[in-house]
Amino acid sequence: MADEDSDQPSDRLRERAEESRWKLWFLLEADRRVVALVLLGTIFVVLQVSGMVYPTTEGAIRSSDSVDTVFQGFLTATITGVTLVLTLNQLVLSQELGAAGDQRERMEKALSFRDDAAAMVEAPVAPARPSQFLRALVQVAGERARDLREAVPDDGDLASAVDDLVASLTENADRVSDNLDGAQFGEFEVVSAALNFNYSWKVFAAQRIDAEYGDELDEAGSDALDRLSEVLKLFGPAREHFKTLYFQWELINLSRAILTASIPALLVSVFMVSFFNDATFGGTTLGMKNIILAFSAGSTLAMMPFIILLAYVLRIATVTKHTLSIGPFILRDTDQVEEVEWN
Repeated sequence: MADEDSDQPSDRLRERAEESRWKLWFLLEADRRVVALVLLGTIFVVLQVSGMVYPTTEGAIRSSDSVDTVFQGFLTATITGVTLVLTLNQLVLSQELGAAGDQRERMEKALSFRDDAAAMVEAPVAPARPSQFLRALVQVAGERARDLREAVPDDGDLASAVDDLVASLTENADRVSDNLDGAQFGEFEVVSAALNFNYSWKVFAAQRIDAEYGDELDEAGSDALDRLSEVLKLFGPAREHFKTLYFQWELINLSRAILTASIPALLVSVFMVSFFNDATFGGTTLGMKNIILAFSAGSTLAMMPFIILLAYVLRIATVTKHTLSIGPFILRDTDQVEEVEWN
């Protein structure tokens, strides 16, 4: 086997992703309503400043049919977008529909998975709340990591490899467990905490220890390593399951938000196409020409459904990007890992 760098990717998603804190906060952690308001405010400011900077803007609005053209496009796009959202909503709901036999099979598989988790955490029943379910698995992973350390001799390369894995895992497990404590499903905090438990690397590290030092492990050490690998492997599908449920939850919220926002967007677009008159918006307000204010505000409101869609999709796409693989695969570029070569 080739030597392998002892360094490992960071457990925190922000450090693994190699992106700035503010960027990831905006893409993931920030309230989607705040993100939408920031984007809408930016659009309004850009349009307003552009209208004030270019002196020909007012004349162009008054002398051309640009307002009708722009808002007719908004009207068409809003109606089309709402239709697509309704279709998307139907696709999400269709996954919850099915014959009695299908529903019974789903129930049996869910109960079987919960039984496996209950046996893993040595509890009569597995926790019902997603945050506590994941927290229990993480805590057991930390406990079994400590059991592995006690079952391995204190010297040699095996002890060094186990120390690296146990130190990383227990510290990561304690931090994620604290973040999951009291977290409410439906909020992003459950998925956010789960993303910061780098189970993929830990599964790989456990497999590497077994491959390189399996002959040096006694029965107790081998059993402790197997028990640790079992709980890490169970955490993967559990996280993916709750991530899928969260995506469905978010898509439903997205559908409701877009349908709600489409009403004022449609009304504004209809008003601007049918009733907008440059003579009605003469004069100024706070030094800004009313006609430019009306155009900027109307355009911002008309874009509201699209901006809400963008705010939600940014989070969903970012989470999907960083959880494409299940299991010990590293999809991002890194110079910290050298593949193990088998002779």
